[in-house]
Amino acid sequence: MDLPQIGRLSNLYCRTAVSSSVIAALLLSGCAPEPKSFQPTNNADVEVSNLVVTVDDFNASDLSSNWQLNYADAELTTDQQQTNNRQLAITLQSAMHKEAGFSWLPKQPQDWSGEANRALYMHIANPQSRSVHIFGQVRDANGGVHTRSIAIPAQSDGRYYIELQGQDLATESGIRSNPPSWPSDDVAFIWRWGQKQLDLSQITEVRFWVQGIPGDRQLLIDDIEVLLTPQADPDYLVGIIDRYGQNAKREFDGKIHSDAQLVELAQAERAALRTTPLEGRSRFGGWAAGPKLKATGYFRTEKVGDKWALVDPDGHLFFSTGIANVRLANTSTITGYDFDRSSIEDAQGVTPEDSLGLNPVPPAIRHTRYESSAIRSQMFESLPSYDDPLGDHFGYRRSVHSGAVEKGETYSFYRANLERKYGETSPESFMDDWREVTVNRMLDWGFTSFGNWIDPSFYQLNKIPYFANGWIIGDFKTVSSGNDYWSPLPDPFDPLFAERAKATIEVVAAEVQNNPWCVGVFIDNEKSWGAMGSVDSQFGIVINTLSRAADESPTKAEFVKLMKNKYGAISQLNGSWQINLASWDDFANGVELTEFNAAQEQDFSLMLEHYASAYFAVVADTLADYMPNHMYMGVRFADWGMTPEIRRAAAKHVDVMSYNYYKEVLHPDHWTFLDELDMPSIIGEFHMGGMDAGVFNPGLVHAWSQHDRGQMFADYMNTVIDNPYFVGAHWFQYTDSPVSGRAYDGENYNVGFVSVTDTPYKPLVDAARAVNETLYQQRFGELK
Repeated sequence: MDLPQIGRLSNLYCRTAVSSSVIAALLLSGCAPEPKSFQPTNNADVEVSNLVVTVDDFNASDLSSNWQLNYADAELTTDQQQTNNRQLAITLQSAMHKEAGFSWLPKQPQDWSGEANRALYMHIANPQSRSVHIFGQVRDANGGVHTRSIAIPAQSDGRYYIELQGQDLATESGIRSNPPSWPSDDVAFIWRWGQKQLDLSQITEVRFWVQGIPGDRQLLIDDIEVLLTPQADPDYLVGIIDRYGQNAKREFDGKIHSDAQLVELAQAERAALRTTPLEGRSRFGGWAAGPKLKATGYFRTEKVGDKWALVDPDGHLFFSTGIANVRLANTSTITGYDFDRSSIEDAQGVTPEDSLGLNPVPPAIRHTRYESSAIRSQMFESLPSYDDPLGDHFGYRRSVHSGAVEKGETYSFYRANLERKYGETSPESFMDDWREVTVNRMLDWGFTSFGNWIDPSFYQLNKIPYFANGWIIGDFKTVSSGNDYWSPLPDPFDPLFAERAKATIEVVAAEVQNNPWCVGVFIDNEKSWGAMGSVDSQFGIVINTLSRAADESPTKAEFVKLMKNKYGAISQLNGSWQINLASWDDFANGVELTEFNAAQEQDFSLMLEHYASAYFAVVADTLADYMPNHMYMGVRFADWGMTPEIRRAAAKHVDVMSYNYYKEVLHPDHWTFLDELDMPSIIGEFHMGGMDAGVFNPGLVHAWSQHDRGQMFADYMNTVIDNPYFVGAHWFQYTDSPVSGRAYDGENYNVGFVSVTDTPYKPLVDAARAVNETLYQQRFGELK
């Protein structure tokens, strides 16, 4: 890929004026304190005359009091060759703290508004030998936040920007992060979350931080200013996807230009792949050379010494490393076309929309096809017709989470590329080839298992252990945490929830067929249970449910019982909560709470744990009925969606605690609760994505390059392997997201072990193989 022109540092930003602690850190990174001028990247497209306001050029004698530090050291540094030019040297204390950063907080809200498009620019230099994934956030007086992030490559300097007002921010493309809308050597921070349209007349904060990274980091910052931006290209989203689903506007390593190239790569790879587990592995991928434990015929857990472990069916120690989402359900993208009639959703289905396969449009209604989104339809250089041999890869989404349309036609370039690679000697024979190659890749790359969300067609191959999964969906009643990102939460006290849990788990059990190669079962994913930080965010489920009437909310009725049992008389509740209710009927009818005391928080905690325990009990009991030989692997908590109450509730019922944790490493500052739980734990999802693969968005954790991704994979896995509570970790996901955005929600991440053309990323594969080859010796080497 033609990356933006980021300058390379050669002992460039080591200043003799930097504090001794910063100098020491820079010396450790291999950067000698040789004075040099700060030479920012020249950019003819942004002139000085376009200046709106200077936030800080750091040329004052002292650092402005507007700057506040959060686990960081800062000092103004002076360039010996340009004594009137100063920069801000920041040392982020990220080794000891899961989050470290610095913020600009003006005494009064600042007016950055105007009619012309604008962005916040800054120079950032990274003098160290590792890239730095940094977040940038702008906040307005209304509480709106605009959050982005970017990887600053090692030994580099460059200019970066956060777009604040412009064509791209007003465009709903169905892509999580669009390509830049004008050409520039400057690098755009990539969209993450918040509001795209802030009130620029009342800016109250600019914040930068890092999170979950290994070691302290140093950066040099200069010339933070708001500038008018160049004219956007009105066609910046036109023709950006080629016929293989790749970025049509960029060249990059591994880009495919012909079908023959695909076939040649496929043949060479198949000849090189191994077809058996690594040496020293049991038939299930366990540690054959290690101690032999009790064999039960199925996977289980055991604490061996001070370390939790999985044990394979034959009694060998087992550590689960694998790749999740090995399926084609998420490989489709919205085409911008729709039909006058669409399929009717099955109210009895147990698979949510984002996990369905193609779901082809019935031939009888294809003649009604029409353009529903010009932005989407014009992205593609070409799409086949339905009569084309590659027309079988069209599908349909009946609803989406977010995007340019609410529903519509989809196309899977990945699936089409599989047909190009392997041919079709019988209907969908290329899928048989894909399964064979995928299994052999996992063996060759040294993985011991698949992760979650693999296609059920792998379940009975009996070559690699796997995890089954299910979703409990249906028309049962729900509750809200106030931040229901994916969906509201189920009401486990509604009898229909137990019925739907049974329906889901019956299907999973039928797919697994009591197979010992199934390690366990994940049910549901990343629910919005609550988050630490405030009473409202931690106890949102309780506070929102208390405001409802008991006759419409089974969970509210249960909360009424709990409080009646605890307090007896309503006067006792009034005294404790410092409220004034006439009767328990008033409490049951709904109570709005906006101010909280310690007694309320204690009761909120009781109710929240009781609610969550009911959810986990329903799932655990149903699994015990239908799949008694397989472990309950939990619900895969997101770090933004769990509280101590939820964890305690889960620990009562699951066999293994599961977490999705998107950081560079398992930062010890985050995981202090593991000692309290003392439970076997597993990482359900993590990933890193690069900027050099032609994909517009690296993912949730940014690397600069594919080699950077490989190093970061090893760093993350080493912290998992060395943690006594963890029994595995699964990378998300097997394939890159579609470059034009995943159909369900627009995710367009470089997070695959393979690209949209099913081409492996060699630096990442090499890193994974190296970690996996030493896995058991590193984890259990001291055991006999």
